[in-house]
Amino acid sequence: MSAGCRSTTSCGTTTPQQDPEIAEKIANHPCYSAEAHQYYARMHVAVAPACNIQCNYCNRKYDCANESRPGVTSDLLTPEDAFAKVKLVASEIKQMSVLGIAGPGDPLANPKQTFRTMELVARDCPDIKLCLSTNGLRLPEFVDRIADLNVDHVTITINMIDPEVGERIYPWVAYKGQRYTGREASRILSEQQLEGLAALADRKILCKVNSVLIPGVNDTHLVEVSRTVKELGAFLHNVMPLVSAPEHGTHFGLTGQRGPTAQELKALQDRCEQDDGAEMNMMRHCRQCRSDAVGLLGEDRGDEFSPETYQGREIAYDLEGRQAAHEEIERWRSEVAMTRESLNISTGMTLPTGPAAPDEPAIPALRPAEVVLVAVATKGSGVVNQHFGHAGEFWIYEAAPGWARLVQTRDVDRYCNGPSDCDDDEGDGKGPSKLDQTIEMLADCAAVLCSKIGPGPREALEDAGIEPVEIYDLIDKAVAEVGGRLITDRAPAEVGTP
Repeated sequence: MSAGCRSTTSCGTTTPQQDPEIAEKIANHPCYSAEAHQYYARMHVAVAPACNIQCNYCNRKYDCANESRPGVTSDLLTPEDAFAKVKLVASEIKQMSVLGIAGPGDPLANPKQTFRTMELVARDCPDIKLCLSTNGLRLPEFVDRIADLNVDHVTITINMIDPEVGERIYPWVAYKGQRYTGREASRILSEQQLEGLAALADRKILCKVNSVLIPGVNDTHLVEVSRTVKELGAFLHNVMPLVSAPEHGTHFGLTGQRGPTAQELKALQDRCEQDDGAEMNMMRHCRQCRSDAVGLLGEDRGDEFSPETYQGREIAYDLEGRQAAHEEIERWRSEVAMTRESLNISTGMTLPTGPAAPDEPAIPALRPAEVVLVAVATKGSGVVNQHFGHAGEFWIYEAAPGWARLVQTRDVDRYCNGPSDCDDDEGDGKGPSKLDQTIEMLADCAAVLCSKIGPGPREALEDAGIEPVEIYDLIDKAVAEVGGRLITDRAPAEVGTP
């Protein structure tokens, strides 16, 4: 198989600015566009229970409503029930733009259920984008079927391209009626994954590659993986942290295999992005969604849609209402974009198209030489709009004058769940408090932006060398201004420097 890029429109170095077709495909897709994920929601339906490989980080469960990790669902659905639920959710959560099938097993190990669900949705819900996520073992045999259904987005989990690495991740694969183990299993899996990726790229189907970062197993190897999938046509690479809590019952969890720190994850993402000077589009905002996730990335509204709300009901699809809601979202996005352009702010992904202000330099397309990290508490819509103590995650931005790029999201335990405990977070005496854990998670950040912060966490952040900033403003604007000020304040004066 050729190692060169198989498609001029799907290669990892192609940007939406270079290809209008790609721009249209990712415009309202919350996984493929870091900007879109602030405005649009996704939905997964769990119609695919069986899997044909075993991963040491996976333990599929069907009844764990409080676990947020891939492979977990509360209800298995028939294609007909999934279709009814899609119509209900899409009509209630009108910003939902994408339907994904991601498990809890592998969609292509359950082709009948997967494709029947997609057929029903494509027939009656024409404005919803269809996606599927797969381990890739059976991908080559289904590429034509995927293309026929106009599935524009496919995610393949590729954790290795070296079977010696793979045998530490995959105990076995079941392929064409036979079970394989050891390096032979990983060799077969890798060959199928790469063949399927190239075939999808040839058909101009956007491919996202997910890779689970497993310290000491594939951490250094993933740079080579990123380079290879880019050459074969992957549009986006998503390096995710291993989830290995012992209570999940996975092999890695039970054997003490640790996951990466947030800082280790970002460092590897940075290496993959700029490997050998050739840029790869990296996904930085993944939430490792459940196979029945509903809502914006980072939230789960699945509890609102229990089986009794859609089973056996005739549900009307509110296409007109959805179109009106999406028009309003795009109006707001345009206003945000115009504000960003007027302030000459680059996000590192979508560059402003308007002219620079008089006597101002053009906005750089490349990352500035000096940046600081700034954490943001937000509920979405492109605005700093959340109380520090209410944040269950922080968005981490690279910040500099005229620069605000989202590079990571980091989960934290909410410091405050109401007036009764906002100022009472002493921990249980057996470990650090929630506030201490949050500050440790943000230790490499220079500032935290939030709509409100109490005196206790404010003082704790300041003691840790992190500046708390109370603000309600557009994220890009606030990040660029605060980052620029921090860089200017800490830099020594250099006479004559332009």
